[in-house]
Parts: sequence; C-alpha cells; structure tokens
Amino acid sequence: MLRLLNIEFHKLKHNRASKVLSIIYFGLLTSIALIAAIKFDIGPVKFHLAEQGIFNFPYIWHFNTFIAAMFKFFLLLVIVSMMANEYSYKTLKQNLIDGLSKKEFILSKFYTVIVFAAISTLFVFVVSLILGLIYSDFNELSIIFSGLEYFIAFFIKLVGFFSFGLFLGILIKRSAFAVAAMIVWLIIESMFKGYLYWTFRDLKMAAGAEVAKIMQFFPLEAMANLIKEPFTRLGAVKSVAKQIGEEFVADYSVHVFDVIIVLIWTAIFIVLSYKLLKKRDL
Repeated sequence: MLRLLNIEFHKLKHNRASKVLSIIYFGLLTSIALIAAIKFDIGPVKFHLAEQGIFNFPYIWHFNTFIAAMFKFFLLLVIVSMMANEYSYKTLKQNLIDGLSKKEFILSKFYTVIVFAAISTLFVFVVSLILGLIYSDFNELSIIFSGLEYFIAFFIKLVGFFSFGLFLGILIKRSAFAVAAMIVWLIIESMFKGYLYWTFRDLKMAAGAEVAKIMQFFPLEAMANLIKEPFTRLGAVKSVAKQIGEEFVADYSVHVFDVIIVLIWTAIFIVLSYKLLKKRDL
C-alpha cells in the first residue's frame, strides 16, 4: 500500500495544477471560519452569525461537514486530472512496463482517493473543533463528542464521489470531459427526480416520500442523503418558522442504509474502473 501511495504522490508532487487545486480546496475549507466574522450592524439591528448557534456543539459537526462537502469538486478535478495525465504523459503504460499490474494501478488510485478523503475529514474536524471551542455555548465533553457520525458520513461521501470521478476519468480519459460527464449525470438525476414528482403529483404530501424511496438508490442522491441540509435544524430558523405558522419536521441523522448504498456504489465504481482498464488496449 505504501509503495503504491508513494508512486502516486510522487506524480502529484510534480503536477502544478494538482497542487494549486489542492491548495484552493483546503483554503476554501479553512474559509468556513470566516463565517464567524459575518456581522451586520445597521442602526438598532445587530446581527452576528456566530451568535446564532451555528458553531454550537454538536450542531457544528453537522453544519461544517455539509458546507465542506460543497467544495469537493475542487478535489474531483485533482482526481480526474490525475487519470488524464496518465494517458497524456504515457505514465500508465510506463508503470505497467515497469512491473505494476493493472490491479495495483487501480488500487494506487483508490488508496489516493482514501487518503484525500481522510485528510479532508481530519482537516474539517480540526477547523470545526477550534471554532466550536471558541464560539460554542456548550463545552461539556459529552456534548462536544456527540454527533461525530457526520464525519464518518463525510468521509464515505468523499470516497464515493471521488471513486465516481476516478471511474469517469478512466472511461473518458480527459479531465474536462470527465467533470462535464459528472455534471451531466447530476442533471440526469435531477431531471428524473422532477419526473418522479410529476408522476406522483396526485399523492400530494406523500409524493416526496415516494420519490425519496426511488432516488435514494442513485449514486449522487445517495451521497447527498448521507448529510442532510442543516439549516432548518437551527434554532433561529425554527423560531422564525413558528412565528409564520410553519414547522420543520425532519430527520437529520446519518442512516446506516444510506452508508451501505454509497459503499456499494463505491465498490461498483472501483470494480468497473478495473474491468475497463483490464479490457482496454494500452
């Protein structure tokens, strides 16, 4: 494993685009801390976002993993360009000539995906912990270390997403087209979701539940289900909703079934990547 990772990181070390994208990605993750600086002071109206509870434990784990997941496209570019460069610079063929099997080659990419996801998860955890210790109203250890399952979901979400990107990179060979294919797939899922809502429109309130039962098995939707939106969970939002006669009833927890679906898709993407590479004449 270490030998395969060493080969991959040696390639990345000499890839300027990958280094720039990685720096931008981790810079954006760090920028979550800037949310604490958002203040509005207009006459009698004073608003400080950090004081609204978004950095309270354990809510911060949910909020920050959800926000951080939005930046995953930057690392996706690193993953797909990593594969595109293998074809462009003939390093894939050279690795195979040097004795690396196709199975080892795919594993080296998958191990890199896992490392990227693990570093991202640890980074978000550290940033969130620091922000929470500074701004949270609750600092009891039992509260601080509750809700950490969101980081498990975040890690699995990144691994699944990057594995999808790896498969597209091998399938299409060009980074720009691979990213475009990911966006097209997202549009296809969204259009199909809209079609399902139209199909079940007569069910009214039950339509959403029926659509969710079907859509949960699609790869990008399954990844999105791992960490649901945290905004309606915020106390300030609930208070405003009550004042206008609305009430949010939602399940924000991480479900094992959603985790299993994403893990299955991850396995499918890696196996398909290997099968594709095995059949392809290099």
